[in-house]
Amino acid sequence: MTDSSPAVELRGVTKRFPGVVANCDINLVVRRGEVHAIVGENGAGKSTLMKTLYGMHRADEGTISVNGTEMHFKSPAEAIAAGIGMVHQHFMLADNLTVLENIVLGSEPRAGLVLDYAGARRKLAEISTSYGLDLEPDELVERLGVGDRQRVEIAKVLYRGATILILDEPTAVLVPQEVDELFGNLAELKTEGLTVIFISHKLDEVRRVADSITVIRRGTTVGAADPKTVTARQLAEMMVGSELPTPQTRDSTVTEDVVLGVDDLTVRLASGRAVVDSVSFQVRRGEVVGIAGVEGNGQAELVEAIMGLQELATGNLRFGTEEMTTWSTRRRRESGVGFIPEDRHRQGMLLDAPLWENRILGNQTRPPAVRGIFIDRKASKKDCARIMTEYDVRAPDCDTLAVALSGGNQQKLIVGREMSGNPKLLIAAHPTRGVDVGAQAAIWELLKDARSAGLAIILISADLDELIGLSDTLYVMLRGRFVAELDPADVTPEQLGIHMTGAAA
Repeated sequence: MTDSSPAVELRGVTKRFPGVVANCDINLVVRRGEVHAIVGENGAGKSTLMKTLYGMHRADEGTISVNGTEMHFKSPAEAIAAGIGMVHQHFMLADNLTVLENIVLGSEPRAGLVLDYAGARRKLAEISTSYGLDLEPDELVERLGVGDRQRVEIAKVLYRGATILILDEPTAVLVPQEVDELFGNLAELKTEGLTVIFISHKLDEVRRVADSITVIRRGTTVGAADPKTVTARQLAEMMVGSELPTPQTRDSTVTEDVVLGVDDLTVRLASGRAVVDSVSFQVRRGEVVGIAGVEGNGQAELVEAIMGLQELATGNLRFGTEEMTTWSTRRRRESGVGFIPEDRHRQGMLLDAPLWENRILGNQTRPPAVRGIFIDRKASKKDCARIMTEYDVRAPDCDTLAVALSGGNQQKLIVGREMSGNPKLLIAAHPTRGVDVGAQAAIWELLKDARSAGLAIILISADLDELIGLSDTLYVMLRGRFVAELDPADVTPEQLGIHMTGAAA
């Protein structure tokens, strides 16, 4: 239940870091008892703003009021004492401790000189029951799924008396069922009169769960929206400041020149089970071949086989007129195969390395990364700066660590890196996963322009509209096999989904 009085009020909040203004003259009013969503592109300043509210940063200008009282938090402990709790996107739990031990960690209950775990257990049971969190206090956190871990984080801030909860990208790592459970928990929190600030770039979810919406663009507030009346497209265009393109591209640029030929390709696990089973297809110059499928049906192994990262049980690969089945991954890349991996953190970047070093990953045997046998730092940094300009990678400079970038900016750096080697074939595995609508639209345009210039592209994506819109040829992969070839001009997402689940058989 909401009332008209504000739980949180920010006026003219500005936060600067060396070389960048993260927040500029932010104004925000969050009413008591509501779910208030803050949306914006990756790197728009949402998380910085919330860390400032939580006492992790100190504002350079402006005022912060909580429940009508102006606050000057110097640490998260002071924010917690004022009733603010924050659940970060990356959970801060100790895997080797139980749920109860994690929840009381740093706030251990005492009865005289001894720890009062019985009292803590009773309090956790009350919280779990009141808010529908369904937690087992003695379960080790390492045995919990992602959705359960998130509920532990929520319980941890509630245990400390929070009445204002900040949830930073809370659905980023959840599957649809877990998202539904989280939204049920948020409804319980509202019923009990708590206030929730919900940070996200998933606009359909925001419209579903929020009572009000504030839009941030490039570090400043640009407007508010009513989730009951605003469309996802209208929100997206507020976020980026212009009309968004769509993935649709119907002017064919497909030629007769075959860039990649895949013949009877099979990949087996150590157990002997075929995870890729007798797959054959071609990719031509100027063609996007889309591969749809529920994750875990062999798409990742197919990509790794083409990149030389998986041993083939059977089959052949041709690159142009050359046989490349036995080529090393290095030779494939040097011959013109670009690769946008599905997991940018695990496969695509060194998070603790500067951007210029990430620019040369996979390209360290070719200019501008090298001169002779030595790494050419000056040329590498110059080319990294070019990528940052051309691909709108927002960071202070090339010496910035990759971990400091938002997900969308990390992804744009990877796309720029892979496109900069003038590839003949690009394997794009989930190229827009985890990025905001602005970065998604930018990547679509880059892929469409590259296709028009003659690049052959293999596109794997869980976004069915993206697959249908960008592809010239569309295959469906189920249990390691291609089970359908569809015309993107005619198929609907619903029809594609039927093939993906095997219901069309």
